[in-house]
Amino acid sequence: MTAEAVSLEMEPPSLPDWITPPRGGFKAEDLDHIPDLPAHTELIDGSLVFVSPQRDFHTSMLFLLHSELRRAAPADCRVRREMSVILGPEQRPEPDLIVIPSAVTQLDATFYYGKDVILAVEVVSPESRARDRERKPVLYAKAGIPHFWRVEEAKEKPIVYVYEFDKVTDSYVATGIFRDRLKLTVPFDIDIDLTEIERI
Repeated sequence: MTAEAVSLEMEPPSLPDWITPPRGGFKAEDLDHIPDLPAHTELIDGSLVFVSPQRDFHTSMLFLLHSELRRAAPADCRVRREMSVILGPEQRPEPDLIVIPSAVTQLDATFYYGKDVILAVEVVSPESRARDRERKPVLYAKAGIPHFWRVEEAKEKPIVYVYEFDKVTDSYVATGIFRDRLKLTVPFDIDIDLTEIERI
C-alpha cells in the first residue's frame, strides 16, 4: 500500500456544512433546505437544537394527549404532533403538540405560523428542561399563542401546568396545575384522565 493510499484511508469523514452556522445564525426558512438535518431539529435564537432519544414517559404522554385532544377538539380545529412553528426569523421551535384551525392545515406543510396556533404543549424531557420551562414559553407568549401547557413527570406520574396568554402583560399567567384529571373549558371542553398513562 502506498503512502498516498494510507493518508486517504486516514482522512476523517467530512462534516456537514450546517455544523458551522452562517454569520448571523440560521433563519427559520433554512430548516427546509438544509440537507441531512436530523429529524426534529429546532431553531432557537438562530441556533440549531437537536433532540435526544425520548423516554417512554414522553412518548406515552404524547400518545395520550394527542388522542384525547383529537377526540375533544371541535370540527374547526386540528391537533398536530411534532410540527415546527415559525415564531420569527430566528425562531422555529417544534412543540410536542399544537392545536390549529382546520382552515390553515395543509398536508404538505412542514411548519405552521405562531399566529395560527391556539395551543402549544411541551412534554419536558431531562435534556430540554431549560428550553421547555424557560425559553419556549417566552417565545410562545411573544408570538401571542393563547394557550400553553407544560407537562412534567413526578414519580412516573404526569403533572400538567396550564397557562393562558395575558394581553396586558404580554406573558403567560398560570391558571391551574393538574395531576390525575385535566378538566378545562378553554380552548374548548377538555376532560382527560391523566392516570390513563399507566395503561398505555
